[in-house]
Amino acid sequence: MKTASPFQFSSLRRRTILLAAQTALACSGLAAWTSHAKSMATPAGPDGYPHNGRVVIVVPFAPGGATDIIARLVADELGKRWGTAVVVDNKPGAGGGIGTEYVARAKGDGYTLLLGTQTALAVNPVLLKKVGYNVDKDFAPITELADTPLVLLASKKSGATNLQELTAAIKSKPDAISYGSSGNGTSQHLTTLMMLERIGGKAVHVPYKGSSQSLVDLAGNQIDMQFDNMATALAFARNGQAKALAITSLKRSPLQPDLPTLSEAGVPGFEAVTWLGLLAPGATPAPVVQYLNKEVVSILNTASVQERLAAQGFTARSMSSEHFRKFIRDETVKFDKLIKSNNLTID
Repeated sequence: MKTASPFQFSSLRRRTILLAAQTALACSGLAAWTSHAKSMATPAGPDGYPHNGRVVIVVPFAPGGATDIIARLVADELGKRWGTAVVVDNKPGAGGGIGTEYVARAKGDGYTLLLGTQTALAVNPVLLKKVGYNVDKDFAPITELADTPLVLLASKKSGATNLQELTAAIKSKPDAISYGSSGNGTSQHLTTLMMLERIGGKAVHVPYKGSSQSLVDLAGNQIDMQFDNMATALAFARNGQAKALAITSLKRSPLQPDLPTLSEAGVPGFEAVTWLGLLAPGATPAPVVQYLNKEVVSILNTASVQERLAAQGFTARSMSSEHFRKFIRDETVKFDKLIKSNNLTID
């Protein structure tokens, strides 16, 4: 039997000490990282929410659109605050109806949320003969997130270089001027009807399956005018494919400060914005809803988030959950009157 030399014992002892030191250092680093992570994360809400599960924000449209972009921004910021996973799940179809109904039927535990749209929450319930959810009963509003105005574009065919010229053309040639939209009941369609009511004119509606198709026809002089979201509309105007006449907010946009509002251009007080909000299933406990409101409002009030929204043409909006419920009800009443006055129905 061989006996280990003093050198071997010394080497073994050094390796043992070194390993122990490395282990201690690693444990120390892990403890420091854990402490840092805990200090960075917001304390858990009611009953440990949301640290015992994954929060999912359902977007009722395909990836890549404005709704999806804003949902991912909110999910990313909440994940940072909580130190847990907050993910986006796209469930497109039926103009937002499939994803909206999915959340209406989800468990009310705060782990399934909806990125709700103006159309799904305030238009479809009064426009469609049947929807698969009741906004008042099936949802617990958390807060509005953001809104964006639309831009009125005119084709070269229309001959209009400002709103006054377009209004004169509409009034002098009833039903000769055509306008495009991404479908019946969309914000583009309803905003045009609002403007026509205010100026006392009529025009021919040409609905498309998407605004990308209608904008191509606008640029090709197949239709005369169209409202569209600010980022897309301004891109068409800057490329010389159409003329931007006015914006639907009450204030001018910093993205295009020389573009007048409709109110300035001849339709006093006109305002039409498209909005988005965050909601939970109706059975979600009130303390969880209030906690979510506090967290999301805090996010919306940060300069970095406001800047990221502004780059997409959106303005950050926040309010209490009670105020958001009233806001949705008021918007529904507004669109109900508009839809009935224009005899709009969609099966």
